[in-house]
Amino acid sequence: MIPDDKLRAQLAHTLQKFDAPELGELYRGKVRDNYSRGDRILMVTTDRISAFDHVLGTIPFKGEVLSRLTSFWFDKVKDFAPICVLDTPDPSVMVVKRAEPFPVEIIIRGYITGSLWRDYLAGKAGAYGIDWPAGLRKDQKFGAPIITPSTKAQYGKHDEPISEKAIVDGGLVSAKLWAEATEVARALFRRGQEWAASRGLILVDTKYEMGIVDGKLSVIDEIHTPDSSRYWVAKGYEERFAAGQDQQMLDKENIRQWLISEHGFSGHGSPPPLTDEVRVMLARKYIEVFELLTGERFESPEGSVDARIRGNLRSKGYL
Repeated sequence: MIPDDKLRAQLAHTLQKFDAPELGELYRGKVRDNYSRGDRILMVTTDRISAFDHVLGTIPFKGEVLSRLTSFWFDKVKDFAPICVLDTPDPSVMVVKRAEPFPVEIIIRGYITGSLWRDYLAGKAGAYGIDWPAGLRKDQKFGAPIITPSTKAQYGKHDEPISEKAIVDGGLVSAKLWAEATEVARALFRRGQEWAASRGLILVDTKYEMGIVDGKLSVIDEIHTPDSSRYWVAKGYEERFAAGQDQQMLDKENIRQWLISEHGFSGHGSPPPLTDEVRVMLARKYIEVFELLTGERFESPEGSVDARIRGNLRSKGYL
C-alpha cells in the first residue's frame, strides 16, 4: 500500500484535465477527456472525482487505478463480453473503437443500498417498474440481482431512473438488443461477484455502458471499478447488517456519505471543497480495492501525470 506521505505529495501532481487538441475532437465528461478522430477515440482517464452530478476535484492516482482495473476486468471477461479496446499507450489511457452508445445505462444490483435505498425510503423507487416488497432493510441482499436502468444525462444534469419496459416501448433500445445486453450484464455481474468473493469482497452493484461497434453489441466503458461499482468488505457483512451498522465500503460511496453527513449536500447548490484529508482517504480506498482485486501491489511514480501521459503518447506516435 502506498504510504500516506506519498499520496499527499501526489496531491500537487494530479491530472485535472488533459488538453491536446492535436489528438482530435474533444468531449470532456465528468472523469474522462475523450479525443475522437475517424472511427477511434483516445480516452484519457483523469483524476477527477464526481458525485451527485458535480465534479468535486481530484484524487491522487485515481485515473490510473480506474484504467488499470478496467484492463484487469476486461481480461477476466474476454471469453464472453465483447470489448472495443485497441491499445493502452499509458496506464491512464485507452484507445477504443468509436461506438454508437445506448442512451441508457444498465445498473445491476445485488443489494438494496445507496441511492436505491434512499429512493425506497422516500417512496420514489417505483420508476423502475418494479413492485418492491414492503419491509426491506438497508443493505439487504436480493434473492437475485435486479436491473434498475437510468438515462444518461450530460454533465450538470441528472440521470433519471427508467424502467426496462419504458426503454423498449420508447424505442430507446430494441427489445432484442436490450435482451442481449442485459444477458451480458448479468453474466458480467456474476463473474464480478464470483471473483470479488474469492478476494474477500462483495460486489454490491455496478453500472455497465454498452453500445454498437461495427454492428455488434460491445461494452464501451469501465467495468467493476470503485467509480462505477460498489464494494464492501465481506468479512463481518452479516454482523453489521444484523446490527444495522454501515458496511465497510471501498468505493466512491465514501465521498457521497462524507458530502451528506458532513455537509448535508446531495446535489443541490454548490458542493463543498474537498479537504486534502478526504482526497487522501479516498485515494487509499481506491488503491486498497485495486490491490485486493488484482493481488498486485499498486505502484506508480510520483510526479506529473500530464507529463507522463504526453511522454508515452509521443513515444507511441499519438502525439
